[in-house]
Amino acid sequence: MKRIAPLLVIAALTACGQSETPTQANVPTVDELAADPARLKELRQQCKTDRAKLGDELCNRVAEATRKRFYGDGKTPYTPSETPQ
Repeated sequence: MKRIAPLLVIAALTACGQSETPTQANVPTVDELAADPARLKELRQQCKTDRAKLGDELCNRVAEATRKRFYGDGKTPYTPSETPQ
């Protein structure tokens, strides 16, 4: 019985640890998302409808990638046209 008790304690402690969901295990980077507009669009829609399932980390990266695609890298200054339209 003395040998089984430590094993039970170890088993109980490892079972209590947080497990990663499949979506959190391999969250793509902002650059990867920004490079694939079709996937980004799909993930944006999923984040709108089911953010709890996808997780905050992924949805925050999707939002950042959307911002990056819209604004660019920030190195090109805004230059309005010479003639007003």
